[in-house]
Amino acid sequence: MADCGIVLSGNSGGVTPSGKLDYMNTESHDGWEGGEGGTTPPGKPLGSRAPHFIKRSRSLHMSWQVGVFVVGLAVVAVGVVMLPLPGPGWLVIFAGMAIWATEFVWAQLVLRWTKRKVTEAAQKALDPKVRRRNIILTSVGVVIIAVLLAVYVGKFGLAMPWDIGV
Repeated sequence: MADCGIVLSGNSGGVTPSGKLDYMNTESHDGWEGGEGGTTPPGKPLGSRAPHFIKRSRSLHMSWQVGVFVVGLAVVAVGVVMLPLPGPGWLVIFAGMAIWATEFVWAQLVLRWTKRKVTEAAQKALDPKVRRRNIILTSVGVVIIAVLLAVYVGKFGLAMPWDIGV
């Protein structure tokens, strides 16, 4: 990476030892204060995942970032539209965030936080007490729906609501 003049320290606006201008924040600094541990979460290093030949040219890298942002924005917008409409809205929104995360540290941090929270929720759901409560609540809901359906069929028969003559 030294040949392209980019310093991966997280500080922007400095001069590298080779005298080239450091103009991009392609990775987070080591003392990131996010999360419970106060350090950067484990996993891939934060920062741009653009090919090296794109990172070498500032204008090309900026164009790449704009393109990634626009594509990610389009995917997130489609996901937001899918929230009230049929379709996997949240899944599409997270896919757009994953597209952004290929280039932007803030999106990488949001995805890491989301993955951590989903993992915690999954572990909590597997807790025997929580699982028993969920099974009981689901059973009660099914019984209520079955009773309401039985009352409807007893009163109106198998007629659809729009075919019932009053």
